[in-house]
Amino acid sequence: MNERDVLLNELAQGLRPMSEGLEWFDGLGREKQSEVLLFLRHHCVQARAVTDDAPESIRRAGLRPTHTPAVLISRGRMDEQLGKIAGLTPLDERRKAFRLLIAVLAIADGRRRERFCSGGCSHWWHRLSVT
Repeated sequence: MNERDVLLNELAQGLRPMSEGLEWFDGLGREKQSEVLLFLRHHCVQARAVTDDAPESIRRAGLRPTHTPAVLISRGRMDEQLGKIAGLTPLDERRKAFRLLIAVLAIADGRRRERFCSGGCSHWWHRLSVT
């Protein structure tokens, strides 16, 4: 686990404000931003994100339904659409994708925690805490 993973987890858990996450994301180069988006996509899939998560994810990310990442995630086939979102290239679309993928992860991981980890688990992602 590295500093990036901790930061992304804390953003998804609401332990850090999105403004801090966006500032960090904006400071990365294009290649590193792409790596982060692919990392988030992978963890959204691992957390079992589903199509029904789309509307709430869009709302939490503060996107309009007409923004490209919002349109993509609303088309179903979550794994495929998350890949398209992670692959967006214009800077403002990558920023929207970052916000949306954090929101998807928050929802899917929250559901996974409730269902599978309420009695305790060994997922590194869930063991993080801020004191």
